[in-house]
Amino acid sequence: MAPALLPAALPLCVSLLLASGSAQAGKLLVVPMDGSHWFTMRSVVEKLVHRGNEVVAVMPEVSWQLGQSLNFTMKTYSTSYTLEDLDREFKIFVDTQWKTPEQSMYSAAMGSSKAFFDITFSRCRSLFNDKKLVEYLKEISFDAVFLDPFDVCGLVVAKYFSLPSVVFTRGVFCHHLDDGAQCPSPLSYVPRVFSMSSDALSFMERIRNHLIYLEEHLFCPYFFQTALEVACEILPTPVTIGDLFSQISIWLLRTDFVLEYPRPVMPNMIFIGGINCHQRKPLPKEFEAYVNASGEHGIVVFSLGSMVSEIPEKKAMEIADALGRIPQTVLWRYTGTPPSNLAKNTKLVKWLPQNDLLGHPKTRAFITHAGSHGVYEGICNGVPMVMMPLFGDQMDNAKRMETRGAGVTLNVLEMTSDDLANALKAVINDKSYKENIMRLSRLHKDRPIEPLDLAVFWVEFVMRHKGAPHLRPAAHDLTWYQYHSLDVIGFLLAIVLGVAFIAFKCCAYGCRKCFGKKGSVKKGHKSKAH
Repeated sequence: MAPALLPAALPLCVSLLLASGSAQAGKLLVVPMDGSHWFTMRSVVEKLVHRGNEVVAVMPEVSWQLGQSLNFTMKTYSTSYTLEDLDREFKIFVDTQWKTPEQSMYSAAMGSSKAFFDITFSRCRSLFNDKKLVEYLKEISFDAVFLDPFDVCGLVVAKYFSLPSVVFTRGVFCHHLDDGAQCPSPLSYVPRVFSMSSDALSFMERIRNHLIYLEEHLFCPYFFQTALEVACEILPTPVTIGDLFSQISIWLLRTDFVLEYPRPVMPNMIFIGGINCHQRKPLPKEFEAYVNASGEHGIVVFSLGSMVSEIPEKKAMEIADALGRIPQTVLWRYTGTPPSNLAKNTKLVKWLPQNDLLGHPKTRAFITHAGSHGVYEGICNGVPMVMMPLFGDQMDNAKRMETRGAGVTLNVLEMTSDDLANALKAVINDKSYKENIMRLSRLHKDRPIEPLDLAVFWVEFVMRHKGAPHLRPAAHDLTWYQYHSLDVIGFLLAIVLGVAFIAFKCCAYGCRKCFGKKGSVKKGHKSKAH
């Protein structure tokens, strides 16, 4: 009887664990990342505050999205750049993707994004230049740091104050997730970032996977150069990027194996994919009116994420032409100049309640840039996707969804109006896309605990126990040749060669003794005969 009762008792056990944690509220330092990264991280922070934890978040004065929640303590610091600088460099980066997408580690380190990343990495210098803020943080005995590793600053803060850290991320550029967690990542079936491959790699794809891995090791030092310079200025002893990532106690990864391909994981890697999926709320009246007016054909939701809302004019007109060929009403988040050929079925809006619209039964398809937030909202609500990836992990996300038959991927540079129209008609009219995304949705939702509760539990776990050293593998203490057992292989090879050499010498000696005597006896007989 006990095994049968276990599934029913599991949610109760989780609730009791969370309830017990609230009795031991702690002090948490939060170092977030700007932009869409903050949206879901904020939900974890707000729940931690709701559970009685004391939270202090350090943020730059200049930002897009930070500081929009007022139920926890925020400490800001001045920056060496302005909002105009931030907007300008990000716009240069995004505009470049519409012309020549930068889809490699080389382009990330050397391309149009370099100036934007240099600004991002410089924040940490600004933080530690604020001596009053640093002294304030020193006076508070924090239990842990909750951080986004994108700008590396949170890792520097954790190292500087000698605090255990919990990372909140979709993934990490380069090989630092594998090295930081000491997690095996076989190149034979685990595709690298920017590979745009499935896990069923052909021989040529495996060669490409190895080349991408080598490219990471060549160009990642250049990508993190500014971040490392800042870290070495701040910390009392020189460090490497590997040192900063290897100190992490818990990795909270905003993905799961509904989206990701199966691969080895370590015990301190916790998967919280879909944490941004919230229960659908009633639509605002404006959007409810659009949906009701769509009739039996329903609606299509079109958004390229919170960071990209304008498209080059020529491409926007091609898209508008394609949208006019389908009978569905299209709700398009777009803040640029309206295309002159915009059809009557297409409504331009500056903002839309994306998750609430995707959860509406009249939604037929989702046009997305394949960012992790949008992809998971599509999975949670069971809406097939037409994906137009632009940068970062978006190409890989799109490939994963396409491999699972839940959407169609288009190349934004090469696609035509016909391509987009045909892709929309395919995902709307071909039932297999809807069936596949619904299957993924059922798999994703079949879990013993919600991702938000899981994230909160592990943050509080690290706070209670001052880290998670019992989950840290001994691999961190090995040299590269010990990790790959090259010393053991060399030792055993030496023994085998030594034994083989001795055996050969023994055989040679035996042969000389045996055949040498026979030869001398024969020679003696011949001499007597003469």
